[in-house]
Amino acid sequence: MQNIDRRKFIGKTALAGLAIAGAGAMMTACIKKPANEALGLPPILRGAPKGKKLRAGLVGVGARGTGAAINFISSGPDLEIIALADVFQDKIDACRERFASFKLPIPAENCFTGFDGYKKLMALPDVDVVILATPCKFRPEHFLEAVNTNKHVFMEKPVAVDPVGIRSIIATGKKAAAIGLCVVTGTQRRHQEDYIETYKQVVGGAIGKVTSAKAYWNQDHVWFREREKGWDDMTYMIRNWNNFCWLCGDFILDTHVHNIDVINWFLGKHPEKAIGYGGRARRVTGDQYDFFSIDFDYGLGVSSHSMCREIDSCANTTGELIIGTEGYTNCNNKIWDLNGKLRWEFEYPKDENGNQTQTIKIPAYVQEHMHLVQAIRTGKYVNEAEQTAISTLTAIMGRTAAYTGRTVSWDDIFKSDMDLGPRKIEFGPVDMVFETPVPGTPVAI
Repeated sequence: MQNIDRRKFIGKTALAGLAIAGAGAMMTACIKKPANEALGLPPILRGAPKGKKLRAGLVGVGARGTGAAINFISSGPDLEIIALADVFQDKIDACRERFASFKLPIPAENCFTGFDGYKKLMALPDVDVVILATPCKFRPEHFLEAVNTNKHVFMEKPVAVDPVGIRSIIATGKKAAAIGLCVVTGTQRRHQEDYIETYKQVVGGAIGKVTSAKAYWNQDHVWFREREKGWDDMTYMIRNWNNFCWLCGDFILDTHVHNIDVINWFLGKHPEKAIGYGGRARRVTGDQYDFFSIDFDYGLGVSSHSMCREIDSCANTTGELIIGTEGYTNCNNKIWDLNGKLRWEFEYPKDENGNQTQTIKIPAYVQEHMHLVQAIRTGKYVNEAEQTAISTLTAIMGRTAAYTGRTVSWDDIFKSDMDLGPRKIEFGPVDMVFETPVPGTPVAI
């Protein structure tokens, strides 16, 4: 989800109400498949059901947020984006222009700038749902305000940058549950049909008892911003948020959390401790690492090697692998026996010519919004806040192990008072030194 292109499967007509064909993928039987609901899995929908008109406000209107808003309104009938909030006016202007091009104007009086703009948006009585897509440093306070103003929530991953933020997300998630507010997060693999069906096979015993796992996200460096004339410290950092740990949590959170979340999901637990390393070789701005290599210990001899890298001109690959006593799986669409023979494969839908495709008709980016809308309209409650907080904290534990060179336990990181970023968030000079972490130096966890 680095930029809008990854969500660009939607055309102008889709924005008026996407008429999505049924998924209809047939599975090659390997085990008897239990129902999604029995396993706590989201439904695979053809479209969100009809019901009360739902109006959403978007907080954080960059490429990621705009894409999420498009996915929301295309997930079913009678869905609208009616308000925007962002710290920068030019971002608001660009987002309004994009929606106006689809003949979906957003009133100027419903657009708010500044660090308190989200509060003004959430105070609007007509807003039913908020989409949270700012840099994740701000996710905990935005989530809390959304629940306090009685809004259903879609929030992008990761959900915090530090343990203080994680504990806030978990507490707010419990508050949302107590008053019936639905919460869906952007860990889209959990809403992706091929992943879901593979998970059901694994839960049914298709690979036996899990013995080890690995997860990887290796890619080119995504983007950075050089400082421009006239930008104060805070403006520069937020314009370049993807390169400062206090804003995005480092890329082990911002991207690799997807793979880490899959491992936690398939193993049914979070790791007990982490040890690893990382470093910085090529980055030109910010304070983050270029690569991480983490061993997550899940107990009872089961560990997951978790690697990620953002360096240009290197070998790139993204995915997961889980190995069991009777086979192994890529978690996505295939299961092999221990001799490498394919035992099961997800069968993707065929195209209009009867040819096998390798794509799902309804992308997970849209399915997650369909699930949110369905939950709100039917009362089939959903709240993904805590599970995504746990996976985000897993990534924070791995990051901290690499930054410090120490073994970090789950209790260490969960109870930590680590609270990244300046004490006061405002435009102007920032009295902070952003040095790249050096393992082996004295540091509190």
